Amino acid sequence: MRRFSAEYLEHTRRGMWNDDREALDGLELADRRRVLDAGCGTGELTRVIDAETPPDATVVGVDADPTLLGVAREETGLPYAVGDATRLPVPDDAVDLAVCQALLINLPDPTAAVREFARVSSGLVAAVEPDNADVTVTSTVDAEERLEREARAAYLEGVDTDVALGDRVREAFAAAGLKGIQTRRYVHEKRVAAPYAEPALTAAARKASGAGLADNREELIAATSESAYDDLRRRWRAMGRDVVAAIDDESYERVERVPFDVTVGRVETEA
Repeated sequence: MRRFSAEYLEHTRRGMWNDDREALDGLELADRRRVLDAGCGTGELTRVIDAETPPDATVVGVDADPTLLGVAREETGLPYAVGDATRLPVPDDAVDLAVCQALLINLPDPTAAVREFARVSSGLVAAVEPDNADVTVTSTVDAEERLEREARAAYLEGVDTDVALGDRVREAFAAAGLKGIQTRRYVHEKRVAAPYAEPALTAAARKASGAGLADNREELIAATSESAYDDLRRRWRAMGRDVVAAIDDESYERVERVPFDVTVGRVETEA
C-alpha cells in the first residue's frame, strides 16, 4: 500500500465536499447506523459521513498509518483505529456501510480490499475513486498546463498501482460478489483566483521550491531517469516562480478538474 503525508492528503482532498455532497447520495447515509471509513487518512470523508448520518449513528475511521490517524483525532472526537484495509480489525457484518475514498487506486490488489469490505458490511459497500488519467488543468501561466501534463504522464507510467481505475472499480466489486452495482461520475473543480487564500499561496510556494513535484519523485524517476527528473524539476521551479509573480500582480487563475467515480454495491445476504 502506498503511503502519503497529511499535507499531501490535505492538498488532494481540499474542498472536495464543501459545496456539494450529491456524489454521496447512493450511500443512503440518512439510513446508515454503523459506518466504517477504510483507509480514512486524516479523516476528511469520515467527518462528512458523520455529518450526513443520523445523530445516533456510529462512524469509525480505520487507517494503517498512526500518524495520519493522529491528525484525524485532532480534528474530531470520532473513533479511529489502526488497521490494514485488507485485514480490517472488525468482525463480520459489523457495519451496514463500508466505504473508502482514493484507497483502491493505491492498492496492489483492489479486489482483496473490496472483499474485506463485503465481509464486514451487512448492507452497502462504496468506493470514491479518482481517475487520475482524466485530470485536466488550465492556467493563466502557460507553462503550468504543459508541465502538469508532462508530469502526470510520467507519474501514470511510473506508479506501481492502477491510479486510473475508472470502470475497473466495478470489476472489483463484481469479483467480490457484490450485487446491484452502480457507478456515477462527478467532476471536482479546484479553482484558484484573486483574492488568494492561504492554500493557494502555499501551493505556489511549493511549486517554486519544487516541493510539490518531489511528492512523486520516486514515480517520476521510475518512468524516466534521474537526469530527466532533475530537468523537469528545474522547469517546474521556473514555472512556480512565474506563478508566484502572477499571484503578486493578481493575474493568476487556475482550474483543476478531477473526475471521480462513486461505485456502490450491495452485500448479498442469505435468505
